[in-house]
Amino acid sequence: MDDSQQVIGTVSRVNNYIKRLLDSKSVLSNLWVKGEISNYKRHSSGHIYLTLKDESSVLKAVMFRSAAATLAFMPSDGMKVVARGRVSVYEAGGAYQLYIEEMVPDGVGALYLEYERLKKQLASEGLFDERFKQPIPRYPSRIGVVTAPTGAAVRDIINVATRRYPLAELVIYPALVQGVGAKESIVTAIEYFNEKNNVDTLIVGRGGGSIEDLWAFNEECVARAIFASKIPVISAVGHETDFTIADYVADLRAPTPSAAAEISVPSSAELARFLDVCRARLHSAAGARIDNLRLRIKRLEPRSPEDMINELRQKLDMLTHRAENSYKLGLSERGGRLGSLSGKLDALSPLSTLTRGYSIPVSEDGRVLKAKKDFKSGEEFTLRVRDGEVDCMVR
Repeated sequence: MDDSQQVIGTVSRVNNYIKRLLDSKSVLSNLWVKGEISNYKRHSSGHIYLTLKDESSVLKAVMFRSAAATLAFMPSDGMKVVARGRVSVYEAGGAYQLYIEEMVPDGVGALYLEYERLKKQLASEGLFDERFKQPIPRYPSRIGVVTAPTGAAVRDIINVATRRYPLAELVIYPALVQGVGAKESIVTAIEYFNEKNNVDTLIVGRGGGSIEDLWAFNEECVARAIFASKIPVISAVGHETDFTIADYVADLRAPTPSAAAEISVPSSAELARFLDVCRARLHSAAGARIDNLRLRIKRLEPRSPEDMINELRQKLDMLTHRAENSYKLGLSERGGRLGSLSGKLDALSPLSTLTRGYSIPVSEDGRVLKAKKDFKSGEEFTLRVRDGEVDCMVR
């Protein structure tokens, strides 16, 4: 067939044909592309238009509003990124482009891909299922803490837990939480507590940081150690917006280490108020019961002459005596329990210490000064004594 006999197609048909060719290639339907952003523009519709480039080529791209709303960072020209999407043809413009579905900065691209891969794998195995979540003990006597021995995280956990519920003992396992050896250290700590089986709850976590800093809590061995733990685990990794694989596997996720300490123990002040309410209800219920018995007895009609009246009088005395004894016995038992708990709370109160002649130095920002190193020359502090406070300065 010579050139004069070849089929002549419209531009639209040619573009449509090329689009169908590209759409039929599975390798182009879901691929990751790494490059540098240029010609970045966010349209008023919410769509993002940009060009990805490297040393020798460029690739036009578009990210529609629904996908752009999921971005965890603000793209800009010159930023290196890794984008996932499909390659297809924009028929009206006669150009092929990348339709981006998700995009991350290039520095965390590899880690992000590994995070998504492991998250998908463990989810398919059921490690995130709610049916495997263990309840957190309501009144723990001992709490194990797996974190770095220094830093804000461990201080926050100790301060919050001891303030809310001083009856619980904290057992700190100093673990590496970042860098080489961190994942092995965390796994060893979790296995140690499970072997000893001497704590009621485990708090596993650290303070915030970059995805690289938190990566030990995205390791598969750490996730499986948390899942295998017979002791309920509260994850406390990073800040409120940080989510790690450990958060999904743990029995309960806390947004911060401080929050983990708060939800791991009850409030002693709330418990004291609850006991007061219970005592008041007991008095009220016992009194109402006695009044009801007396009223029923008064309403009894005599069934016979004077001997029946005497019999009813004796029965009335017997019922009254029994009700009063029961009331006194129940009140005595509950009063003893309340006194025991009140004694424990009073023994742990700082005010009790002050009445014995001790004093408590407190910094201007409210910290209790416990060691010589906490006192800085020239700094002011308050000395709390039994009947007030004294302003002091370190010389």
